[in-house]
Amino acid sequence: MKKEISNWGNYPTVKTSVTALEFEQDVRQFVGESASVLARGNGRCYGDAALSDNVFSTLKLDKITTFDVETGLICCQSGVLLSQIIELVLPKGFFLPVTPGTKFITIGGAIAADVHGKNHHSEGCFSDHVLWFDLIVGNGEMVRCSKSENTDLFWQTVGGMGLTGVIFQACFQLKKVETAYIRQEAIQAKNLTEVMQIFESSSDWTYTVSWIDCLKKGRNLGRSIMLRGEHATVDELPQKLQSNPLIVKPKLKLTVPFYLPKFTINPLTVKAFNFLYYHKEIFKKSHSIIDYDSYFYPLDGILNWNRIYGKSGFVQYQFVLPLKHSEQGLVEILETIQQQNQGSFLTVLKLFGKANPLAVQSFPMNGYTLALDF
Repeated sequence: MKKEISNWGNYPTVKTSVTALEFEQDVRQFVGESASVLARGNGRCYGDAALSDNVFSTLKLDKITTFDVETGLICCQSGVLLSQIIELVLPKGFFLPVTPGTKFITIGGAIAADVHGKNHHSEGCFSDHVLWFDLIVGNGEMVRCSKSENTDLFWQTVGGMGLTGVIFQACFQLKKVETAYIRQEAIQAKNLTEVMQIFESSSDWTYTVSWIDCLKKGRNLGRSIMLRGEHATVDELPQKLQSNPLIVKPKLKLTVPFYLPKFTINPLTVKAFNFLYYHKEIFKKSHSIIDYDSYFYPLDGILNWNRIYGKSGFVQYQFVLPLKHSEQGLVEILETIQQQNQGSFLTVLKLFGKANPLAVQSFPMNGYTLALDF
């Protein structure tokens, strides 16, 4: 029985058969007997990733098998969500080594996409913190892959988007933190040149990311707000938070209950949003202590936010440019977007550090990366 599925952008939509299994032997048999199969996690990727004629859903592979509270080493099945990991480990003083902009992706997806975060320049991709994973290859065999065992298969799988097999379980290293909060510094930048200068002077910050107003022109082209962050220590917290520094009180989540009309996102509304977002920072530079959710996952606080783009959905396009050509390339691309009267509602700029030469399938390289939603 085929069903209609799509990813978070709701475009494209395909009809496919989806199989979800719980036990290792059943998964191995299914993979071995399938002419072709592609693993799919929680569907929070964009475009046509993990859409295929025959899809294996990993969501029943949702067991955390071991967690060492002394070393921060954790092993789990591939369908476990980042949110589940955080709920378990943060109260014990650990956090994810690398995280994308949503915590609702699976560990298998994090490896398959070799996700990066706001700390690529300082701590690399997710694969840099993976010790090993078990991969079910085309004949149904389970293969242990690590940086010292079946290394070619390890490096082809990270960033390989599921093309080498189905990840069954994995083990990776968490990072030690004192609190569940981030010490954030927000800096207004009047144009692209200024925000790039701020990025390049912020190499000693663990986390850096910038929101870009993609519709500003002339001397304000690339007007931005840079958000730099560090995991806050207990001493840096306000007194009222120091008694339970690893616990964040649950917040009321907003929701988009239905698909908004297609005309909701247009150059006028994008301009209005950009104006309000930029000017919400009253001062050129501001300091604050915010919880990890607000810094890493601001959109996760709005359930079904993808419905804002309407039933026809949206396309996210992300690219990376070599460092020496980044400014020229970004200027050309931002000007092209303006010429086409295509405002990107969310535009995010980051600076990647050096690429891992072994991770041949991974996306990042040393340079600037821009993510756009159309």
